[in-house]
Amino acid sequence: MNTDKYGLPVAHKRPHIKANKKLDLSSLEGRQIILSETKLALRTHKKTFEKLADM
Repeated sequence: MNTDKYGLPVAHKRPHIKANKKLDLSSLEGRQIILSETKLALRTHKKTFEKLADM
């Protein structure tokens, strides 16, 4: 491992990774993403959804 004069690791140049804005939710993995995010939202905002259901 390369270190500088203080014994810390030397920073390396890493390639820039361009962000991909396309998200395919039609596959099995996409369905799993939707299911897990829905469960998280329902669990996080449980009282809000209960209030909306009672309106």
